Amino acid sequence: MLEKLEECNEKCHINNNELHEKQKKNLISRLNKIEGQIRGIKRLIESDTYCDDVLNQISSSKAALNGVSKLILERHIETCVSEKLKSNDPTIINEFIKTIERILK
Repeated sequence: MLEKLEECNEKCHINNNELHEKQKKNLISRLNKIEGQIRGIKRLIESDTYCDDVLNQISSSKAALNGVSKLILERHIETCVSEKLKSNDPTIINEFIKTIERILK
């Protein structure tokens, strides 16, 4: 698995171009906000906040994480998956299906 990630990174992600850096900063910013939301949920639970309010915050955090997943998936399709399809790599379809299955759980 690590070898696949490194191969994908070499071909698709670690290219240090300006667009990639902007996307990376955007994702990190989103994740920092989500991290703050999670800490907020912890504080709500510690302070015995009304369950519905906690559940609403959890739902919001899950939606934010789904947004990050969608952006990364889009980038993965545009780069790694596309490159492997062009090179007729027969493993990409099964790998991609498994990725989608994990995301949809």
